[in-house]
Amino acid sequence: MRFFQSFDTLLTPANGWAMSAGATIAPVFYYLYGSERRDILIVLLVMIALDWLTGVFAAKKDQTYSSDYGLSRIPRTLFLFALPAVANLLDRVVGTPGFLFFGVTFGLIYHTWTSLTANAFRAGWPLPKAVVKLVSSEIQAKAERATRKEKE
Repeated sequence: MRFFQSFDTLLTPANGWAMSAGATIAPVFYYLYGSERRDILIVLLVMIALDWLTGVFAAKKDQTYSSDYGLSRIPRTLFLFALPAVANLLDRVVGTPGFLFFGVTFGLIYHTWTSLTANAFRAGWPLPKAVVKLVSSEIQAKAERATRKEKE
């Protein structure tokens, strides 16, 4: 009898919504990205989150922080997550075992890494000199954009 009483706390409207969302989103996710590609997508997600975090700290340090600018970057971020999905679908059409997906995804990870590294430098966080030299053009581009935002 005690077993059936535990269902009262399990079968709530909130849990029903969560189960429905998971049952809907998971198949769509696997269709768009493939079933064995979670790890690389988690790496991309973490890199994008770190890029946002370092960007906020850098913008606050050079006093160019603007919530309008941050909100305007949301469509860009969604686009970054759409690119691997499109590449995966193209891999299916062409019949390749993930060449496009992994090429696009690793390219996005590298691009995001250079951005978050430049943001970390602008925020004043310590970085090895070799890394700073490697992303110096990104650091310069971000500094110029911050200067333009200050003038506006």
